[in-house]
Amino acid sequence: MLAIGQRFLLRSGKDSRRFLSSQQIIQRDDKYGGRHFKPLPVVLTKGDGVHLWDKEGNRYLDFLAGFSTVNQGHCHPRLVQVMREQVGKLTHTARAFYTEPHGELAEYLTKLLGWNRFLPMNTGVEGGDTAVKLSRRWAYRVKKIASGKATVVFANGNFWGRSLAALSASTDPMCFTDFGPYMPQFDKVPYNDLESLEMKFKENPNICAFMMEPIQGEAGVIVPRDGYLKGVRDLCSKYNVLWIADEVQTGLCRTGKRLAIDYEGQRPDILILGKALSGGMYPVSGVLADDEIMLCLETGSHGSTFGGSPLGNRIALEAVKILEEEKLADNASNMGRILEKELKTLPAEIVKEYRGRGLLAGLVINKEHAEGWDICLKLKDHGLLTRPAHGQIIRLSPPLTINEEQLREGISIIKKVLLNK
Repeated sequence: MLAIGQRFLLRSGKDSRRFLSSQQIIQRDDKYGGRHFKPLPVVLTKGDGVHLWDKEGNRYLDFLAGFSTVNQGHCHPRLVQVMREQVGKLTHTARAFYTEPHGELAEYLTKLLGWNRFLPMNTGVEGGDTAVKLSRRWAYRVKKIASGKATVVFANGNFWGRSLAALSASTDPMCFTDFGPYMPQFDKVPYNDLESLEMKFKENPNICAFMMEPIQGEAGVIVPRDGYLKGVRDLCSKYNVLWIADEVQTGLCRTGKRLAIDYEGQRPDILILGKALSGGMYPVSGVLADDEIMLCLETGSHGSTFGGSPLGNRIALEAVKILEEEKLADNASNMGRILEKELKTLPAEIVKEYRGRGLLAGLVINKEHAEGWDICLKLKDHGLLTRPAHGQIIRLSPPLTINEEQLREGISIIKKVLLNK
């Protein structure tokens, strides 16, 4: 016989699952979902600006921002409004037809960033795949490399997703266990090493592209030495190799400038954007390139069911306008200086190194002090959410809307946890 509460729920049409505890929700995930990711044990139900709330109503500072996706802050009112308007107007047609938001976004981005054309996709890894396809097509049709010989070089420590092509480009041993065979004509070279890159170019005239991150995010926020980006540009120009800059994570104000390449004033041949391109509201990515490269893809050679949808394009346009109009690159630069200054005061026996630019930062923790995962659990208990990279590197990438008071609250929590106060 049903209990009174259960009978009421059935009569009222309400779903009893809304009353699951956080632990029950976690257990359900573990039972029915894939186990390819290890979430922090917290069930989030709400976000606003730089804050997140769990099912029990506890409030947290978000120092991950969806892996640098929510640059505009959670549920930015302008993005919410635009999404509501577009959802009620037109969401999806596929590229079988023209829609107004497609050309509107492309015109805005190309004029803002300085390339001829923008090709929209959905996810960062799709943006990477698109860049590789463009490079190979250019290799055969423009550089005149023999069929099947076009080689793409990637920097060691790169990360641009989990597709088979991205795995093939990786140097992470986890990517090479029972996933083969791998993409042919992919080569690798040490990051931040111009001599090795030039040697690679000299040895193989069939290299068509070099793909790299201006700052390696997933590798642990690795910032190259000054002059490296200019050196990459010079070598790619010298050897007629396309430079692909993967700015899926570093782009769109995260590092304190509009693009991370702006620190050296360099211009790659292909630029990949994603993550903050939609402020976390909808998956949007894409690549920018000039006509000589982009027009190598003719009708039927590339596509995506959802890539370039009216909804995605409309959200992306507003997301980038927010970054520009609210001067979030400047805020990232100013807040990043405070973050670096304060956290560099931590004892060297606890924090071995501070890495980063703007609000893309990483703290390298001495393993003898504590495990990175355990630190993140303690940070959670004190009201701050983030995750480790490579075990001992604590990621610090809050929304770019964070103000000084909120930032200092986060810094106080980090210091309290690391100093065991």
